[in-house]
Amino acid sequence: MTRTVMCRKYKEQLPGLERPPYPGAKGQDIFDHISAQAWGDWLKHQTLLINEKRLNMMNAEDRKYLSGEMDKFFSGEDYAKADGYVPPAQ
Repeated sequence: MTRTVMCRKYKEQLPGLERPPYPGAKGQDIFDHISAQAWGDWLKHQTLLINEKRLNMMNAEDRKYLSGEMDKFFSGEDYAKADGYVPPAQ
């Protein structure tokens, strides 16, 4: 049976992640309160930000920026978008 969580991002009961995606308290918080769907959406958005803003994951400031944007993305705050990105037509 699939584990479900009350997703902080989508405000509904959805299937959860199989394991925490990060070590420590932040990973446990994501595991407990973020759905697999919201995590997948974040990974896609994160890729757009890394590419559009030319973030270097070896740079501590870029990692800190991305972590802050992740927190905003999941909490429903206004988060950074990739400039000029137009999603493909369905």
